[in-house]
Amino acid sequence: MTGLGFLIPVALLLGLAALAAFFWALRAGQFEDLDGASLRILIDEDDEDNLPKA
Repeated sequence: MTGLGFLIPVALLLGLAALAAFFWALRAGQFEDLDGASLRILIDEDDEDNLPKA
């Protein structure tokens, strides 16, 4: 029973820390461009530096 007295506050603190990190990420703009990363892979860019030299 004393284990629950220790684990419940620890779980609540970890939950609050995760919630604070989520709200920080929202304010920092981490979730503004959700489609950009998935569409960026479709862009065909030929880099001249990466081509083999003849």
